[in-house]
Amino acid sequence: MKDNINPSHYRNGKVECIDALESATVNKKGLEAVCVANTIKYLWRYEDKNGVEDVQKSLWYIKKLIEFLENKKDEKEKAN
Repeated sequence: MKDNINPSHYRNGKVECIDALESATVNKKGLEAVCVANTIKYLWRYEDKNGVEDVQKSLWYIKKLIEFLENKKDEKEKAN
């Protein structure tokens, strides 16, 4: 029976994606946590779901994370 709530593309090996996301974002918050989690999620499932499209989505979140971190760095430098 197909599980639409927790489909198989979120379970690989001994780790479920949600558990990996929780561990990867434990010390992050806000946009940083969202970008990291979505990057992992899309790379986790790309082979079983949307292929290259999911890799492209992951790249979009990586670019957004870079932009966020650069802006954060600039704001910190301006404050000093």
